[in-house]
Amino acid sequence: MLFVGIDVAKAKHDCCILDSDGVIHTNSLRISNSKEGFDTLYSSILSALGSKSINNVKIGLESTGHYSTNITNYLYSKGFQVTILNPLATNLFRKAQTLRKTKTDKTDAKVIATMLFTDESKSYSPVSYQIQELKSLTRHRHRMVSYRSRLKLSVSRLIDIIFPELPSLFWSIHQSSKYALLIELPTPDSIYNCNLTKLTNLIRTNL
Repeated sequence: MLFVGIDVAKAKHDCCILDSDGVIHTNSLRISNSKEGFDTLYSSILSALGSKSINNVKIGLESTGHYSTNITNYLYSKGFQVTILNPLATNLFRKAQTLRKTKTDKTDAKVIATMLFTDESKSYSPVSYQIQELKSLTRHRHRMVSYRSRLKLSVSRLIDIIFPELPSLFWSIHQSSKYALLIELPTPDSIYNCNLTKLTNLIRTNL
């Protein structure tokens, strides 16, 4: 059985290949995050595998966001068993294996390969395009909601400074009629001097 650990980065990946006896076949393979780099890793695995089936290969890498997407899908398309590991788990495993505090990409790849000996994580299966898009849309909505909340806080602070009496005149300082009022009449003086009919129509049409 071969165990392949991959330390994923933005532009390159470091790889380590071990066998069931703990023999290191490759400990310093660095590939680019590209089709050419993936092909190099594939060739290295087949070379270490010899005449055995690819079912005798277990590949592991950390969950690192979109940087690992391409290589994961590539390896899966080649028929390999790919396991996605939690970075917190690999960090704890590294600390348990050595007292040294050194951390390099090469050692991380070896740690991941070693973890595969006993790790029982489920192997990777590709997520549908619709699910990926839904996740992306959900994250984007979360960012927009957070951004809106920060803007509302800023508006509230400014109103407390410029026009502290205004909130008592509306059921919510963030309702559309209040925003329309401030766009048209941004200061207390402009509201005070505004014709009553105009003021009433402005609020009524933006309820």
